[in-house]
Amino acid sequence: MKLDAIHQGDCISGMAKMPAASVDLAFADPPFNIGYEYDEYDDKRASEEYLGWSRKWISAAHRVLKPNGSFWLAIGDEYAAELKVLCTRELGFHCRSWVIWYYTFGVHCTQKFTRSHAHLFHFVRDAKDYKFNSMAIRVPSARQLVYGDKRADPNGRVPDDTWMMSPVLPSNVPTWDGFVLRPQDLPDRFPPHSDTWFYSRVAGTFNERRGWHGCQMPEQLLGRIIKACSDPGDVVLDPFGGSGTTLAVAKKTERRFVGFELSKEYAQRIQQRLDAARSGDSLVGPENPVQSAFNSRWA
Repeated sequence: MKLDAIHQGDCISGMAKMPAASVDLAFADPPFNIGYEYDEYDDKRASEEYLGWSRKWISAAHRVLKPNGSFWLAIGDEYAAELKVLCTRELGFHCRSWVIWYYTFGVHCTQKFTRSHAHLFHFVRDAKDYKFNSMAIRVPSARQLVYGDKRADPNGRVPDDTWMMSPVLPSNVPTWDGFVLRPQDLPDRFPPHSDTWFYSRVAGTFNERRGWHGCQMPEQLLGRIIKACSDPGDVVLDPFGGSGTTLAVAKKTERRFVGFELSKEYAQRIQQRLDAARSGDSLVGPENPVQSAFNSRWA
C-alpha cells in the first residue's frame, strides 16, 4: 500500500492490503450514524448493522497497528459507550484517556440542549508499551502563569485529566442567569492541561474551512494528537479521509501517512489539499484557543 497518499475506496478492504503492525498512529473520525448526508455512504443504518460494521473496520485498524501503536477514535454521544466497550472488551485495546472536545458554533437546537462536544478516545494496544511524547504537548503550569514561582519546571507540566473550574467570574465576562455565554471569555473553564479540550468547530466563515466537507476538524486538534502519539517519520493512518485534516497535519509535522476515502470526489479534493501542504508548514489556527482569547482580551 502506497504511503504518503490518499486511497479512494473502502477502508476495510484497503487496510486488509496493508502489512500487519505497520502503523504507529491511527486516527478515525467515522460516520456517527446520525443521518448525515454523505455522497457515497448510508448514515442511517440499523444499530446492529452499524456496530457490526464498526467492529470490522476497528479490527482492521487493530491489525495494522504496531504493538506500541495508538488508536484515537472520535465519536458522538449515540455510540460512544458501545464503541468504547467494543474496543476494550472485545478487540483488546486499552483506553488511556477519554477526552471531551468542546467546540463553539454547534448546530442550534430548539427541542434539546445544543450539542457542543464530541468524544475522543485514546486507545493503545499495549497498556505498558506505547508512545506518549509529553514534552511535545506540555503546557504552562500555574506556578509559571499565575504565581511566578522560581521552583516551576521551565518545561511546563504534563496535561492532566481534571477539568478545573473557577468559582469566581471576572466582572467583564458576559453571563446570563449566571451562565457564561462564551467559553473563550473564561479561560479557566477549559485549561489546556485538562481532558476537556476547547477548539472551535471549523465554521463556514472560517479561513480554515475547505468548503466541500461538512465535518472538518481543526488542524490544531489533530496536531496535539499527532505530536503526542507519534514521532517524525512515523506512519499515521486515517481510515476516513473526510476533509483531509489528519493527513495534511501529518505531512506538515513530518510524518508519513496513508488514508482511505470512500468518496471519489472527497479523495480528489484531499489530494489537492495534500499537494498544497508542505513539510514544516505551520498548522492553521492558535495552538491554545482559550489562552489566545484570554491574552487578546486581558493583555
